[in-house]
Amino acid sequence: MINPISIALSGLTSASKKAEVASNNIVNADVVGSTDPNSPNQAYTPRNTVDQSLSVNGQGAGVKTVVLNRDPAFVPSFSPDSPFADENGLVNAPNVNLDEELVNMKVAENAYKANAQVIKTSSEMQDALREALDSNH
Repeated sequence: MINPISIALSGLTSASKKAEVASNNIVNADVVGSTDPNSPNQAYTPRNTVDQSLSVNGQGAGVKTVVLNRDPAFVPSFSPDSPFADENGLVNAPNVNLDEELVNMKVAENAYKANAQVIKTSSEMQDALREALDSNH
Protein backbone atom coordinates (compact mmCIF):
# COMPACT_ATOMS: atom_id res chain seq x y z
CA MET A 1 0.00 0.00 0.00
CA ILE A 2 1.23 3.48 -0.84
CA ASN A 3 1.74 5.61 2.26
CA PRO A 4 0.90 9.22 1.34
CA ILE A 5 2.40 10.56 4.56
CA SER A 6 5.84 9.04 3.94
CA ILE A 7 5.75 10.22 0.33
CA ALA A 8 4.81 13.73 1.45
CA LEU A 9 7.56 13.66 4.10
CA SER A 10 10.09 12.91 1.37
CA GLY A 11 8.64 15.89 -0.51
CA LEU A 12 9.10 18.10 2.56
CA THR A 13 12.71 16.98 2.86
CA SER A 14 13.27 17.61 -0.84
CA ALA A 15 11.74 21.10 -0.69
CA SER A 16 13.86 21.97 2.35
CA LYS A 17 17.03 20.85 0.57
CA LYS A 18 16.12 22.89 -2.52
CA ALA A 19 15.51 26.00 -0.40
CA GLU A 20 18.81 25.48 1.42
CA VAL A 21 20.77 25.14 -1.83
CA ALA A 22 19.11 28.20 -3.40
CA SER A 23 19.68 30.31 -0.28
CA ASN A 24 23.36 29.28 -0.13
CA ASN A 25 23.74 30.21 -3.80
CA ILE A 26 22.13 33.60 -3.17
CA VAL A 27 24.18 34.39 -0.07
CA ASN A 28 27.47 33.41 -1.73
CA ALA A 29 26.83 34.88 -5.20
CA ASP A 30 29.44 37.61 -4.60
CA VAL A 31 32.22 35.33 -3.30
CA VAL A 32 34.74 35.65 -6.13
CA GLY A 33 38.10 33.95 -6.41
CA SER A 34 41.21 33.46 -8.45
CA THR A 35 41.12 32.24 -12.03
CA ASP A 36 44.08 30.00 -11.18
CA PRO A 37 42.66 26.53 -10.40
CA ASN A 38 45.66 25.82 -8.13
CA SER A 39 45.06 28.89 -5.97
CA PRO A 40 43.61 28.36 -2.49
CA ASN A 41 41.42 31.44 -3.09
CA GLN A 42 38.60 29.94 -5.10
CA ALA A 43 35.17 31.41 -5.78
CA TYR A 44 32.09 29.87 -4.22
CA THR A 45 30.95 26.81 -6.16
CA PRO A 46 27.20 27.07 -6.69
CA ARG A 47 25.08 23.94 -6.54
CA ASN A 48 22.01 22.52 -8.26
CA THR A 49 19.44 20.05 -7.05
CA VAL A 50 18.19 17.06 -9.01
CA ASP A 51 15.13 15.04 -8.01
CA GLN A 52 15.14 11.27 -8.25
CA SER A 53 11.94 9.28 -8.00
CA LEU A 54 11.94 6.54 -5.39
CA SER A 55 9.96 3.37 -5.86
CA VAL A 56 9.31 0.21 -3.88
CA ASN A 57 8.01 -2.84 -5.71
CA GLY A 58 7.25 -0.69 -8.73
CA GLN A 59 5.16 1.80 -6.79
CA GLY A 60 5.99 5.43 -6.11
CA ALA A 61 7.61 5.87 -2.73
CA GLY A 62 8.59 9.52 -2.79
CA VAL A 63 11.45 11.63 -3.99
CA LYS A 64 15.13 11.94 -3.20
CA THR A 65 16.95 15.20 -3.94
CA VAL A 66 20.62 15.05 -4.86
CA VAL A 67 22.88 18.11 -4.62
CA LEU A 68 25.46 18.53 -7.38
CA ASN A 69 28.07 21.18 -8.15
CA ARG A 70 26.96 23.48 -10.97
CA ASP A 71 28.77 23.07 -14.27
CA PRO A 72 30.22 25.46 -15.20
CA ALA A 73 30.70 26.65 -11.64
CA PHE A 74 32.33 29.97 -12.52
CA VAL A 75 32.07 32.78 -15.03
CA PRO A 76 34.83 35.29 -15.68
CA SER A 77 34.18 38.71 -14.23
CA PHE A 78 36.13 41.93 -14.65
CA SER A 79 37.18 43.15 -11.22
CA PRO A 80 40.67 44.68 -11.46
CA ASP A 81 40.59 45.93 -7.84
CA SER A 82 40.05 42.46 -6.41
CA PRO A 83 43.05 40.91 -4.67
CA PHE A 84 42.27 37.74 -6.67
CA ALA A 85 42.35 39.45 -10.10
CA ASP A 86 44.72 38.11 -12.71
CA GLU A 87 46.91 40.28 -14.95
CA ASN A 88 43.85 41.05 -17.12
CA GLY A 89 41.72 42.11 -14.12
CA LEU A 90 39.58 38.97 -14.26
CA VAL A 91 38.31 36.89 -11.36
CA ASN A 92 36.13 33.81 -11.25
CA ALA A 93 32.61 34.66 -10.11
CA PRO A 94 30.04 32.06 -9.08
CA ASN A 95 27.72 31.09 -11.94
CA VAL A 96 24.62 32.27 -10.05
CA ASN A 97 21.56 33.91 -11.57
CA LEU A 98 19.71 35.60 -8.70
CA ASP A 99 16.38 35.60 -10.56
CA GLU A 100 16.64 31.85 -11.11
CA GLU A 101 17.55 31.25 -7.48
CA LEU A 102 14.56 33.30 -6.28
CA VAL A 103 12.29 31.23 -8.52
CA ASN A 104 13.88 28.07 -7.05
CA MET A 105 13.09 29.38 -3.55
CA LYS A 106 9.45 30.03 -4.51
CA VAL A 107 9.12 26.57 -6.09
CA ALA A 108 10.56 25.01 -2.92
CA GLU A 109 8.16 27.03 -0.76
CA ASN A 110 5.14 25.94 -2.81
CA ALA A 111 6.26 22.30 -2.80
CA TYR A 112 6.70 22.44 0.97
CA LYS A 113 3.22 23.88 1.46
CA ALA A 114 1.66 21.31 -0.87
CA ASN A 115 3.34 18.38 0.87
CA ALA A 116 2.35 19.73 4.29
CA GLN A 117 -1.25 19.90 3.06
CA VAL A 118 -1.06 16.28 1.85
CA ILE A 119 0.03 15.21 5.34
CA LYS A 120 -2.78 17.18 6.96
CA THR A 121 -5.43 15.83 4.56
CA SER A 122 -4.18 12.25 4.88
CA SER A 123 -4.28 12.49 8.65
CA GLU A 124 -7.83 13.89 8.55
CA MET A 125 -8.93 11.06 6.23
CA GLN A 126 -7.43 8.44 8.55
CA ASP A 127 -9.20 10.03 11.52
CA ALA A 128 -12.52 10.02 9.64
CA LEU A 129 -12.04 6.37 8.70
CA ARG A 130 -11.26 5.43 12.32
CA GLU A 131 -14.38 7.26 13.52
CA ALA A 132 -16.52 5.53 10.89
CA LEU A 133 -15.17 2.12 11.83
CA ASP A 134 -15.56 2.81 15.55
CA SER A 135 -19.18 3.92 15.11
CA ASN A 136 -20.02 0.59 13.44
CA HIS A 137 -19.09 -1.41 16.56
